[in-house]
Amino acid sequence: MRKAQLRPTAENTYRVFYTESGEGIPCDFGQALARSQDQEKEGDIEGACNTRFVAFQQLMDLIPDSTDTELDWDDANSRDAMLVLSFSAIDHFLIGDFEMCAAMLEMLLELDPEDHLDASKRLAYAYVALEEYDSFDEVINDVSDKYADKELLALWSEFRRTGKIPAGELRRFKKSFAVYYDEFTADDHPVDETYLKDIEALTPARETLARELWLQTEHLWKLFPEFIEALRTA
Repeated sequence: MRKAQLRPTAENTYRVFYTESGEGIPCDFGQALARSQDQEKEGDIEGACNTRFVAFQQLMDLIPDSTDTELDWDDANSRDAMLVLSFSAIDHFLIGDFEMCAAMLEMLLELDPEDHLDASKRLAYAYVALEEYDSFDEVINDVSDKYADKELLALWSEFRRTGKIPAGELRRFKKSFAVYYDEFTADDHPVDETYLKDIEALTPARETLARELWLQTEHLWKLFPEFIEALRTA
């Protein structure tokens, strides 16, 4: 297997470089990413998750502890490494391992301060689940107002802290993201032919995007069902 090294750039970032011999970490992040995608297509979800986690561990070995290391997003090898890390964080998010998910996303934000992969958004969900509200209050400012997630997170974090749905945030959610409110308070969220066809479109309908967000966060509401119940009755 090829060995990975870090090489500095003139912009004070680093790039992942591969060599066939010499020093380095035996790994190939691009190959790991492609293999995990093939495993998913074959239905081997556990294998795909394991492939990504091994690559994450190799990335940890590659990144030095002593200095701040920002990877060059425009470099394909470095981008592959960050994508593998992001996908592995999502794997842990979906199984409810929020501590590992948060640690991975914090690492990703150190490697990619411009947050090309929206790590801040997923990290905010993990912080609320962990009841780490000081950390949540810091990261939520980095989540764009254009995302329905920001209003949803404001509602959920306040409910987790106080046991109540805040009226002001609820009004904003209903006004600015009405289709998301309808989706999150609905009884059913079918993954039917209409949804599957529209989600692959160049510009999916807002209703479709609302359902996608529900499906991406559904495991949270199974773990914390009282929030959805409160949202329906607020």
